Amino acid sequence: MTKSQKKALLKIIISFSLFIIILFLKTDGILKLVLFLIPYLIVGYEVLKRAAVNIFHGQVFDENFLMTIATIGAFCLGEYPEGFAVMLLYQIGELFQDYAVGRSRKSIASLMDIRPDYANIEIDGELKQVDPEEINTGDIIVIKPGEKVPLDGIVTKGSSSLNTSALTGEALPRDVGENDEVISGCININGLLYVRVSKPFGESTAVKILELIENSASKKAKSENFITKFARYYTPAVVISALLLALIPPLFFNQNFSVWIERALLFLVVSCPCALVISVPLSFFSGIGKASKKGILIKGSSYIDILSKTDTIVFDKTGTLTKGNFKVVAIHPDILSKDELLRLAALAESYSNHPISESLREAYKVPVDKSLVQNYEEISGHGINAVIEGKKVSVGNEKMMIKNGIQAKSCHYVGTIIHIAVDGEYQGHIVISDEIKENSQKAISLLKKSGIKTVMLTGDGKATADSIAEKLGIDEVHSQLLPQDKVSEFERLLEQKASHRMLAFVGDGINDAPVLSRADIGIAMGGLGSDAAIEAADIVLMDDDPLKICEAMKISKQIIRIVKQNIIFALSVKFIVLILGALGIANMWLAVFADVGVSIIAIMNSLRLMKKK
Repeated sequence: MTKSQKKALLKIIISFSLFIIILFLKTDGILKLVLFLIPYLIVGYEVLKRAAVNIFHGQVFDENFLMTIATIGAFCLGEYPEGFAVMLLYQIGELFQDYAVGRSRKSIASLMDIRPDYANIEIDGELKQVDPEEINTGDIIVIKPGEKVPLDGIVTKGSSSLNTSALTGEALPRDVGENDEVISGCININGLLYVRVSKPFGESTAVKILELIENSASKKAKSENFITKFARYYTPAVVISALLLALIPPLFFNQNFSVWIERALLFLVVSCPCALVISVPLSFFSGIGKASKKGILIKGSSYIDILSKTDTIVFDKTGTLTKGNFKVVAIHPDILSKDELLRLAALAESYSNHPISESLREAYKVPVDKSLVQNYEEISGHGINAVIEGKKVSVGNEKMMIKNGIQAKSCHYVGTIIHIAVDGEYQGHIVISDEIKENSQKAISLLKKSGIKTVMLTGDGKATADSIAEKLGIDEVHSQLLPQDKVSEFERLLEQKASHRMLAFVGDGINDAPVLSRADIGIAMGGLGSDAAIEAADIVLMDDDPLKICEAMKISKQIIRIVKQNIIFALSVKFIVLILGALGIANMWLAVFADVGVSIIAIMNSLRLMKKK
């Protein structure tokens, strides 16, 4: 609970305690009015102040104004307890709403942790901290253990391990040495690194990612609070009606002024939207609480309404529908044995920090002796050539084999195929794949049964992407996408959707953060997902289970259904009592029921969410 929430709660407790004490005091006249004004002003001062400020700024008809004239009207009728009770209930509702949103929502500002504060340069044998923006391409910077990598570059001296979790969501550190590329936003764990800067600060990885997130977030329309929109029409209508009720009968039909002024004030008391002000945020609050117990963090009530209207969900693949753990799933030798094929592949990949290389070394399970590897040559997008124990070994994809004039054999397995050749002769291949999460297929099936269209965006090759999409039953798949391509593809999907429908995106890494922010609603995998994805998203699945998406949608629809029930019930009762009040049939007790009684019933209906299975 925040400091402001604690302050509001303290005011509610103090004012209610004073109210109970005053009820037992036998007072009358001015003294009674003064005594009841004390708890009323304690709990309602902020509302009165906001109403006055809004009037000064030309925003007359809002819920603060209506609460003000309704409660003052009750005091003018001599119904001091009613005036206080209405304001008290309103403030409790405001506290519920503020607490629900504040508890769930974290500021995206914490993402700025990946932005470096300084860079070290060596001057006359001493390190000096300078602004990263002052560093030019080609300059040598020094990164000490525990510091952030401030700019993209190439390691010229030293070796270390980098914590890349803020960028990739991967917990395992990445080992780097001479000639390895490093990107800004990572944290240097143990060694001292000398890095030649390859890009200016404004074009560095960290800055570009932050700009994408900030620009994407600015495009997302903010859902306005229901009560505020409702009050724009309801409040002026009620005030004008009350004014007409007080003036027309006496002026045109020779009626008693005092009688019709009293009816008009009663009309204002009845019209107070207390039931809606409390029950609507409380419904969302209850739903958010229920979702939290199931490991679904919803960052605000506005996203619940959006989720209930979602008809298309776009998924990232790695870490979302799959586990993100690359592993060797098959070894198909042609001449060499399986063990020897794997050994040569692990040795050839010993200098690479690519996840595929790591999976080969992990499958080999024996520490590789890098001294056996000579004339190491890594060809981007192809593979590796090296001399191992006097033999020329080529390890890579089919393009690598074609480049070396070697005929590679096809494989019926779906995944990343690593071909191996020795001295120009084909030896076999290894299949590396990413495992599908246990509940991914079930989640996609349930979503499709609910009428939800599913789309997958991935950087994987077409064959692998199509195979996974077919296994899971995904409707549409787009493969071989870079992070910026994902944003473009998602923009295209946004343009195609119907104006009244919503588009959700589910991802886990920082390269998903721009899309998460751009989506009508972003859903992040929180257990293993990066901090950036979690901060950019509107809903976080704390255990990375795709099945929780179905649960979140079910909860959102339950909430919206109960909210609609409360709105229809409250407005119906109030409309009837307003008519009766205008005709002089309703008294203050009926007005109390139309306000406080309806509020209690609506609150009890909202709390059903916490128990609803």
